[in-house]
Amino acid sequence: MPTRSAETSERFGLDRLKTPIGTALLVTDADGVLRALDWDDYEDRMRELLRLQNGAIDLKTQRAPAAMRAALSAYFDGDLAQLAVIAWRVAGTPFQRKVWTALAKIPVGTTMSYGALAARLDMPKAVRAVGHANGSNPISVVLPCHRLIGANGSLVKYGGGLERKRWLLRHEGVEV
Repeated sequence: MPTRSAETSERFGLDRLKTPIGTALLVTDADGVLRALDWDDYEDRMRELLRLQNGAIDLKTQRAPAAMRAALSAYFDGDLAQLAVIAWRVAGTPFQRKVWTALAKIPVGTTMSYGALAARLDMPKAVRAVGHANGSNPISVVLPCHRLIGANGSLVKYGGGLERKRWLLRHEGVEV
């Protein structure tokens, strides 16, 4: 993927939303579409992922669309279906985009192993690649990387920390 020069940097807005598990960082593009959701204690990682996936970026403080903020707040208040109404867009490699799109299809209240997701993508030997792509997911919660678990049912790896992953799964009705 070509890197953009400073003159052609992608412009994104950065907003902050308080949630029961910390302050979420919401990054939106000029169309008001969600490009990243991460946690304020992982802001440096989020900025690096945005740079790697989009080239040069210009990130300015800007309020996310009211409908997006309302949908996320409703999700954290218990209306779990609200994640589906949030418009999102990802960059990344074709393989990463394939994995991230598949994450969005894992139903609320369910989990899936990395191996099962690799098999669903018709790439049963790509378990580690699926894990790596999952770890580079720029849109936490909305593209529910927290729903991926180890083959033995254990909670493994979550960019926002295992306590957040545990909370999100319990919030969605998963016994952990």
